[in-house]
Amino acid sequence: MEKSHLRELVKNKLEELNTNTFTKGCTKIHKHLFSLRNWTNAKTIAVTVSRGREVDTTNIIEKAWHEKKQVVVPKCDPKSNTMIFRKIDSFQQLETVFFGIKEPIESETTPVYSEDIDLMIVPGICFDQEGYRIGYGGGYYDRYLKSYHGYTISLAFSFQLFNLIPREPHDIPVKDLITELGEVK
Repeated sequence: MEKSHLRELVKNKLEELNTNTFTKGCTKIHKHLFSLRNWTNAKTIAVTVSRGREVDTTNIIEKAWHEKKQVVVPKCDPKSNTMIFRKIDSFQQLETVFFGIKEPIESETTPVYSEDIDLMIVPGICFDQEGYRIGYGGGYYDRYLKSYHGYTISLAFSFQLFNLIPREPHDIPVKDLITELGEVK
């Protein structure tokens, strides 16, 4: 099955989730994440701000702040197809950009480089057992992950997981994957 077809299939399934199922699933995923040693030991967490039916990251960000962890969010540059993570201390330091994505306001945030990030929560739509993922099609994370050597994890609902998804030579798998059922890899 092609990446674009899988992407649309899973996006539709996500949109069909009722609010109760979505909320309960996110709560279970968060619980599994917060129990990981990599979460406990991390001082700097990289995460996107979720939207729609993506696994909620607002609670993750708030929990990180509560635990005095540094939170960094990506700022994408569509001209160079690159991104850099910037430290946020408040949701007020975010602005809505293309496709409704929330990114840091550059004048209110400072850059944080890959060697200073302990845990990166990598977004995606579909995943396989080996940690390969289908993202939103921009390739920003695959380019960034080439030079990132810290711990990577993705969060998903179990129906977003497949035995095998199409791969390209530039694809980089995440080290761990958590669903509402627990740790997958």
